[in-house]
Amino acid sequence: MTIKPQKSVKTANKPQVTNLRAVLTKYIYHWPLFILGLLIAGAGAYFYMHIINPVYEVSATILVKDDKKSPEDKPVVPELEQTTSPKNAEAEIEILRSKNLVSKVVNQLQLWTTYTLDQSIKTEDLYESAPFKFEMVQKGDLTRSQQLKVRIKDKKSFEVENLGGHKQTVAFNTPVKSTFGTWMLKPTDFLDQYVGSKITIGVTDPELVSNNYIKSLDVHLLDKLAPTIGIFTEDEVPKRGKDFLNNLIKAYNDASIAEEKRKTKGTIDFIDRRLDSLSGQLSHSESQVQGYRASQGLADLSSQTKAYLESVNAGEQKLNDVNVQLNAVNTIEQYVNSNADNPPATIGISDPTLTNLVDKLSQLQLKKTALLATTPENNPMFDPINKQIASTKGAIREAVKGIKASLLSQKSQIKSFNGRYQASINNVPIQDRKFGDMKRQQDIKENLYTYLLQKREELSLAYASNFPDARIVDRANVGDIKWPRLQLVAAIALIIGLGIPFLIIYFRESFGNRITSRKDIDALDIPILGEISYEDIGRNQIVVLDKNFLISEQFRALRTNLNFVHQNRAPHPAGLQLNLQKGMVIGNVLAEQHVTEGKGRVTIFTSSVSKEGKSFVSANIASSLAVSGRKTVILEMDLRKPKVSKMFGLAYDHPGISDYLSYNIPLDSIIQPSGVVPNLDVLSCGPIPSDPSELLEKDRYIELITELKERYDDVIIDTPPLHLVTDAMIIARAADVSIYVVRQGYTGKDELEFLHEIYGDDRLPNMNIIFNGIKRNKYGYGYRYDNSYYSESRHKRTFGQSMKHFFSRF
Repeated sequence: MTIKPQKSVKTANKPQVTNLRAVLTKYIYHWPLFILGLLIAGAGAYFYMHIINPVYEVSATILVKDDKKSPEDKPVVPELEQTTSPKNAEAEIEILRSKNLVSKVVNQLQLWTTYTLDQSIKTEDLYESAPFKFEMVQKGDLTRSQQLKVRIKDKKSFEVENLGGHKQTVAFNTPVKSTFGTWMLKPTDFLDQYVGSKITIGVTDPELVSNNYIKSLDVHLLDKLAPTIGIFTEDEVPKRGKDFLNNLIKAYNDASIAEEKRKTKGTIDFIDRRLDSLSGQLSHSESQVQGYRASQGLADLSSQTKAYLESVNAGEQKLNDVNVQLNAVNTIEQYVNSNADNPPATIGISDPTLTNLVDKLSQLQLKKTALLATTPENNPMFDPINKQIASTKGAIREAVKGIKASLLSQKSQIKSFNGRYQASINNVPIQDRKFGDMKRQQDIKENLYTYLLQKREELSLAYASNFPDARIVDRANVGDIKWPRLQLVAAIALIIGLGIPFLIIYFRESFGNRITSRKDIDALDIPILGEISYEDIGRNQIVVLDKNFLISEQFRALRTNLNFVHQNRAPHPAGLQLNLQKGMVIGNVLAEQHVTEGKGRVTIFTSSVSKEGKSFVSANIASSLAVSGRKTVILEMDLRKPKVSKMFGLAYDHPGISDYLSYNIPLDSIIQPSGVVPNLDVLSCGPIPSDPSELLEKDRYIELITELKERYDDVIIDTPPLHLVTDAMIIARAADVSIYVVRQGYTGKDELEFLHEIYGDDRLPNMNIIFNGIKRNKYGYGYRYDNSYYSESRHKRTFGQSMKHFFSRF
C-alpha cells in the first residue's frame, strides 16, 4: 500500500505561550545597540544639563478670611452687613488665579518683554540687569511673538536687525517703527556693562503671557482646617518669580480693598438717600402728633385722664352731700307743713339760718309742751306761743324754699360737670388709640433714622480703613530647583537610552517582512526536516568533517531524518509517469518492507531566493551521506549561478552537466571526485548555458538521473531558487524527495504563500523544509544550540569574524 509522508501539525490553533527568556535573549543579543543608546542618551543628558537654564520653584503663603471656618465671627444679623458678602477660601483661590489680576501684574512688571544675552552655548535672562528698557510707543499687531536682535554699539546707539535681515543703527530714546508697532529703547544704569554685546528682545502679546502665567500658577489650600493658601509658580529667574507673586498678592489685596470700598460707598450713598427720605417722613409724623395734641388739648393723656377721674369722684361726693342736704331740707319742710310736735334733726344742713330757725321752733314746741302739761290747750296763754310757732314755721318755710332752690341748682350743676368729665373719660380710648398710632409711626421712623445714622458712621469708619483681607504669612521665597533635576534627567536618559533601541528592535521585528520563528512555517502544515544553527565558519564550507562544530552534528541529524523521509516517501505523479516511460516502475514499496536494489535515492535542494543556504546545505548533506558509507554524488544544477564546485575547490573549466546535456559525451567524463570526502563525487555545472531551462527539459536529463541512480546510493541535486526561475520545478520530475531551504531572518514572509501554493498543488515530490541559519540569541527562537559540548578544540574567531559578529548585533 501507499504511505504518504507524515505532515506536521498546525500550531496556529495551539495557544502561544510567551517565552520570556527567549524574548529577553533576543534583546540582550543586541547589547551593543543598547550600550550605544545609553552613551548617546548620557551625552545628551550631560549636554542638556549644561546648556539648560534651571527653573526654580517660587512660593508664598497667605491667610484669608473664611466665614465657613469661622462662624463665630459672623454678625448677629448678617443681613445688615452691607459691606461684605460671606467669604470662603475656595472662592479666594479662584480670584487669585483670575486673568484680571494676573494681567494686571504682567503689565505692571512688563513681563511680556524679555531680555536675553546670547552666549556661546546657552543664554542668560537679563531681568534684573537689562542694559535698556523696551517701551511700546504705539502698539500694533502682536498676535505672534516677536524677537529683536540688538547689538549695543556704544552708550548712545544700538544696531538692530529688521525682518529683511538688514541692520540699522538707532539712537536710544528714538522711536522705531516695526510691523508690531512703534517702540523705543531707554538706557539703564547697566548699559556700560554690555557695550558690544548682542541681546535678544522678546516681545509677546500680554494676553498670551498672562495665559502662560495662569497655567504655571498653582494655588491651593495648604491645610483643610485653616484658610491658609499656598501660591506657587516656576521661573528661570528667581527675582522675577518673587516679584510676580508679591505683586499678585498686592494686587489681590488692592482689589479686595477697592471692592470693599466700592460696596461701602454704595451702601453709604443708599443710607444717605434713605436718611433724606426718613427726615421728611419723621418731620411729618412729629407735626401730626403736635397738631393732634393741640386739637384735643392733650398735654399728658395719662395725667389728664387721672384728673378727669378725680374730678368725677369729687363731683359724686359733692352730689352726695347735696342729696343729703336736700333730704334734710325736705324733712324739715314736711315737718313745717304738718302738725307734728317733734321737730326734725338739722344734721347735714349747712345753712345756719335754717338751723337757728329749726332750733327756735324746737324750743317753742318744748315750751308749748311744758304748758300743756299744766294748762289746757285752749288757754289764751297758748296764743303767743302758737303765733311764735306759726311765725317760725313761716320763716322756716321761706328758708327751706331758698335753701332747696340753692341745693337743686348745685345738684344740677354738679350733674352737668360730672357728665362732661364722664364724656371725656369715655373719649380717652379713642384718643389714646389715635395718639398711639401717630406716636408709633413717629417712633418707628425715629428708630430707623437713628439706626441708619449709626450704620452710616460705622461704614464711614470702614471706608476710611485700608486693612486687606489677606494676611501675608510668608512673602515670596525661592525654593529648590524644579527643573532640571539630575536624578530625573538621568532616569529619562536611561529610559530613552534603553527605550529607543528597544523600539528599534521591536518595530524592526514587527514590521520586518522576514521569517524569524518556526511558528511562521508550522502554520503551512509542511513537514520540517530539521534546523541548522548559524555558525561563522569562514571559508570552510564543508563542516561535517570537523567534529568540533555543532553544525556538523546537526547535519548528521538531518542525514538520519532524510533517510527516514526516503523510507516513507510516496511516489510523485511526475516521477511515476517518468519511470513508466522507461519501463522501470518505482513506487513506494514500504508496505513490502524493501527498496528496489540498485536504485539510488534522488534528493533535490531548492529555496525561494538566492543566499538562503541551499548550496551549503546540499553540499554538507552530501558530504555527511558519503561519510556514513553511502556512495553519493552531488549535481551542481544551478546552471545560472553555480557554487558547489567552489565549495569543494574544483576547477571551473572541467566538463560538466551543461556539456553532458548539450553534447553526446559520456557520463564518466563529467564526474569528478570531491577531493574532500571519500565516496563523494561531484558533477559540476560546466560552461554556463544561455538557455538552462530548455536544456533541462531534454530527455538526456532523465537519462542522466537514471544512470546516476544505478551507480550511486544518493543523488543530491543543488537547484536554482524556485521563486526566481522554473529550473527547480523541471529538475523535480526525477526527484524522490524535495528539500526546501528557508533561512531565518532572510527569507521573506511573503514567500510563505508561495510555499503553501506549491505544497498544496504538489509541485515538488515529498516536500520537506530545512530551517537554516538560526540565530537564537538574535531572534529569540531556536533550541539552545551552542558549542559547549565541543569546547575542547573550539575554533577561535578571527578579528574580521569578531568585528562582523559585533556589528551584526546592531
